[in-house]
Amino acid sequence: MNQTPPLFVTNFNRNFTGVSATAAGVVRAQAVNGHMRLVGQPLPGCPDPITLKQARNLCRNAPDGLPFAIWHVRRNTEMRAAIWARDVLRLPICIVFTSAAQRRHSAFPRWLISRMDAVIATTDVAAEYVPHVRAVVPHGVDTAMFRPAEDRAAAWAATGFPGKRGIATVGRIRPEKGTDQFVDAMIRVLPDHPDTTALVIGRAGGAHDAFLEDLKARVATAELTDRLLFLGELEPDRLPQILRGLSLLVPLPRYEGYGMTPLEAMASAVPFVATDTGYFRAFSAQGTAGRVVPLGDVDGAVAEVQAVLRDPDALSQMSTRALSVARNSYGIQTEVDGIEAVYQQLWDKA
Repeated sequence: MNQTPPLFVTNFNRNFTGVSATAAGVVRAQAVNGHMRLVGQPLPGCPDPITLKQARNLCRNAPDGLPFAIWHVRRNTEMRAAIWARDVLRLPICIVFTSAAQRRHSAFPRWLISRMDAVIATTDVAAEYVPHVRAVVPHGVDTAMFRPAEDRAAAWAATGFPGKRGIATVGRIRPEKGTDQFVDAMIRVLPDHPDTTALVIGRAGGAHDAFLEDLKARVATAELTDRLLFLGELEPDRLPQILRGLSLLVPLPRYEGYGMTPLEAMASAVPFVATDTGYFRAFSAQGTAGRVVPLGDVDGAVAEVQAVLRDPDALSQMSTRALSVARNSYGIQTEVDGIEAVYQQLWDKA
């Protein structure tokens, strides 16, 4: 009996990035039936990966009853490896690429994407920048992993951070992610809320070390080093624990292709204040689950954060609504079903 699985999902990045997080949620759901293989680097809660060489060996023959296996890729390096396997090694595979970028790709990625058998865009805007789009499938959130705390105050206390409540931004520390805008906003917000601590969760990387040091200097000048904390990159299983204790997420990027952190927060019953990029406006459910301000509008972000923190009833209502939107509109199974419908289209038309 042929042992070729029908699906191979690649993850070649050693770091746990936003792309890794979106892939992990899908892979956990896809792995339930045991008919897929993760290729490359491990993902939390997912089956142990196989090597690229092992994946190629498994794909020498098509799966039983199917014309080819599908390789689902999400990065340039993964597209290159899949194209080599299909076009040079002549393995019976088709390649599916997920695209979240809401801007024109540079020349080499455009060529790679043009070689895909099918593209899944995460938003209608992202679909405008890539060919071969078979479906628009927004990312979903794993609501088993990201879930509310039974007692938010106790969950915050369990983090060990000071104060009675927390605000955070999550993501790489760099100008594109607006980490400086978050820091500037918190320098203005925290003095009015002495019971509140702000967290910057994410790493800078060598190219942005000077940017990080400048942010820390701003915080020191504002005498807030004990309440505006830089945590670095967390282990993936620690992030859900911290999110459950937060009262508000404040992502203020200048650009975001999609953006999972507001959705992960919402599934933890944590609303957000964010800049108008990525899919944040859709997540906000007309302002009932989150508030959206124009790009670069730190004043507007400060005003929205202040308004929410000063109105416990409004914050409670937003928390309830955020959880409902995440569970009912953006659950991970909705994404998985949309992706697998594209796989089936490819198999059916072969």
